[in-house]
Amino acid sequence: SLGTSYYNIGEKEQGAQSTAKAYELRVRVSERERFYIESHYHAWVTGNLEKGRQGYELWAQTYPRDWVAHNNLGVTYFNFGQYDPALQEISAALQLNPGDRLVNANIVNAHLYLNHLEDAKAAARQAQAKGLDSPFLRTLLYQIAFLENDTGGMAKQVVWSAGKPDVEDVLLAQEADTAAYSGHLSKAREFSDQAAAAATQAHHKEAAAAYQAEAALREALFGNTAEARQRAVAALGLSSAREVMYGAALALAIAGDTSAVQVQVEKLADDLAKRFPEDTLVGFNYLPTLHAQLALNRKNAVDALKILQTASPCDLSTTATHFNFIGFYPVFVRGEAYLAAHRGSEAASEFQKIVDHRGIVANLPIGALAQLGLARAYALDKQTDKARSAYGNFLSLWHEADTDIPILKEAKAEFAKLQ
Repeated sequence: SLGTSYYNIGEKEQGAQSTAKAYELRVRVSERERFYIESHYHAWVTGNLEKGRQGYELWAQTYPRDWVAHNNLGVTYFNFGQYDPALQEISAALQLNPGDRLVNANIVNAHLYLNHLEDAKAAARQAQAKGLDSPFLRTLLYQIAFLENDTGGMAKQVVWSAGKPDVEDVLLAQEADTAAYSGHLSKAREFSDQAAAAATQAHHKEAAAAYQAEAALREALFGNTAEARQRAVAALGLSSAREVMYGAALALAIAGDTSAVQVQVEKLADDLAKRFPEDTLVGFNYLPTLHAQLALNRKNAVDALKILQTASPCDLSTTATHFNFIGFYPVFVRGEAYLAAHRGSEAASEFQKIVDHRGIVANLPIGALAQLGLARAYALDKQTDKARSAYGNFLSLWHEADTDIPILKEAKAEFAKLQ
């Protein structure tokens, strides 16, 4: 239970340590408790999602009235990127325990991931009407407000979170992503720093590191290589947790303009592979994305595309935790690889996946950059009208953006050539 509590506030490493200790002691507990321990162990410690799924399924079959098995099986389907069965399992959990706050929030999350915005809003209203508010629900209400361009709704959730440990940092990090989504990078930096400070104050070291890694990835995507490296190094200095290492490594890879950085990323990737040999997302999402980006840096788009074939089963994977380095980054890097290979129509298909899954991508920076990717793909295929429209969408979104962002300068120059 302590492991679960740590995991749910984003301290996954501490959660894994407690869960591993429980796993050592599992022979002393009841059958039901052993199901709980073993399934969580595979989901959170080894990262073997298939073993975790099998454990949750057997648990649900053995104890059909146990809502926890259905809820956690649903969350495991999130990790696989299988959102219809996820909704089905979480709905079963809700029927068994309609008064649980986390299950009510997970129903909202499942509807968001499926782009069922109205259903997500209705589920959120029902939860609050039943007095089942929660920090996780508030983060989802923020995402709903973002998807509806409701600045007042987003601000309401940030005000609610002020001074509340375990959630203030999460909403500040959301504000950082939202600011960056419109190109307000200086504001995004401020919010990321505030989020990291709030997490540190709440003694959430891993979360603080994750916010630095997220900020590093954002800087790298926007073309600020020095700032990206600085924040990635800061993140790695705070934590060696899976998501932190991956986020920092991906930032370094995208910003990898020197051979020394390339070597550093390769070492981080090797470390992830050695420490988490069974981890499904490490093997089928994180490592292929990192190695593909390194291949792109070496101007080898063909190798990058071959490497990313491994990631195809996990293209749509995501998590239901506070920070998310998973959602659609293999898709984004594949789109970039197709651009580098001068295969415009295939690149457009990848970037369109990102545009079409707003409920998953939400305010991640690649949601905005996918419009630019589409523009470049159409231009490559000489579809000038479509290219102009996509460039216009991106530049309209960034019409008040910070003017010194390298990728914005590139976009403006490319658009000018089409006129």
